[in-house]
Amino acid sequence: MAPLVYRSNSGRSAFTSIELLVVIAIIAILMALLLPAVQQARAAARRTQCKNNLKQIALATHHFHDTYDAFPPGRIMWRPADPVEFSCGREYPSWFVRILPFIEQANLAHEWDVRIPFQQHDEDTRHQPVSVFLCPERRGIDSASCETSSVVITASCGCQGLQQFYGGATGDYAGNHGDLSPGAFGFTTDFYWGGLGTGVLIGSRAFCADNTPRDWIDKIRIRDITDGTSNTMLVGEAHVQRDKLNVVPDNGCIYDGWHFSFSTRIGGPGVPLATGPDYVDTRLYSFGSWHPGVCNFALSDGSVRAVSNAIDVELFGRLCNRKDGEVIGHF
Repeated sequence: MAPLVYRSNSGRSAFTSIELLVVIAIIAILMALLLPAVQQARAAARRTQCKNNLKQIALATHHFHDTYDAFPPGRIMWRPADPVEFSCGREYPSWFVRILPFIEQANLAHEWDVRIPFQQHDEDTRHQPVSVFLCPERRGIDSASCETSSVVITASCGCQGLQQFYGGATGDYAGNHGDLSPGAFGFTTDFYWGGLGTGVLIGSRAFCADNTPRDWIDKIRIRDITDGTSNTMLVGEAHVQRDKLNVVPDNGCIYDGWHFSFSTRIGGPGVPLATGPDYVDTRLYSFGSWHPGVCNFALSDGSVRAVSNAIDVELFGRLCNRKDGEVIGHF
């Protein structure tokens, strides 16, 4: 019988402190290399979701067009010196309310009446956000609301006044209202008034009965986009400064058709595309996103494009104007 042999564990190999530190360092380096890739993948997913939102919104406006033989009015707005039959408007719900039935939000749509001023609707209705109207790069559905606030506003005359903004759900997209081309009055502020926008989802005058809008006058149809639907913006991301999220008047309720910038924007010479979340636009006219380097748009043919923030401002203006007759180059 062979004798028993006892082996000692004292010679077993083990990690030294230096080896352990080397392993930790390697893991840290690998994590540092992987983290940017993970962040880029998440950013790409958010851009894709944003594009999907714009696609749904564009399809909804086309379904609206099929139903009513016109794109929805951006908002109801009279003109100075309008006759009585066209003079109601200004404080009624925006185009976002009108497309609710076409984005599977029929229940919410039933709570709205576009013939009743925005602020007279139930507060819960006004504050109901819709995920399709939100870019995931900025916020989620649980943080998409602004409160009723009174703000001191400085007008172009230099005079100031206290203005009340009613609270409600916020959003990240805006209809293309056109550019700053002078309109009927020869001023670059003409776009503000009913029917004078050069875009697609423009403000319109109303047919009034008992001081209530029964229909809208200035209807934009596909045939009115004479530059071509593939050459004209329909909806894009609305610029909001990083520190102004859910703060009026910079980021008000998208259902509120009283205030131009809450649901529509313009672009072109004098109003370039915002270059990022820290871009300052005191007039609140600009399109712009929080995606690095690009801003997503839906064109009037329903397609969706990521447009470079460095796009030539003249070209951008041509894309916002539905009927300027200018040749569109590469973008």
